Amino acid sequence: MLENRRQDRVGALIHRELGEVIQRVVKDPRVAFCTVTHVEVSSDLKYVDVKVSVIGDSEQKEASLAGLKSAAGFIRREISRRLALRYSPELRFSLDDSVDHIMKIDGLLRELETEEEVPEKSTQDIY
Repeated sequence: MLENRRQDRVGALIHRELGEVIQRVVKDPRVAFCTVTHVEVSSDLKYVDVKVSVIGDSEQKEASLAGLKSAAGFIRREISRRLALRYSPELRFSLDDSVDHIMKIDGLLRELETEEEVPEKSTQDIY
C-alpha cells in the first residue's frame, strides 16, 4: 500500500514536470502540440510510461512521437535535475488516442441532436 502511494506521488511529480519541460524547454518544433495525458510509474520507479495527446493528423502525431523519443535523454536529465530521485527513470512515450475517441463520440452525439431537432420542428409546423 505504501509502495502504491509512493508510485502515485512520484507519478504526479513527473507528470507535472514533464508537461513543463515539453512545453517550455524542449525546442524541437515537432513536439510543439504535445500534451501529457497520463503517466504510469513502474513499481521499482525505474520506468515511466508516458501517454501523450497530439493535435493534428497521423503524420503530425508520428512526427511528434519521434521527436519525443529523440529528446527522451534530454527530458530524462531535466526531470532528474528537477526532482530528487535516487534513479532517473527511463521514459517510454506512446500516443494516447482517447482524445480522438472523445471527439468522435462528441461529433456523433451532436449529429444525433440535430437529427432529433429537425423532425420536431417539422411536426410543429403542421399543427
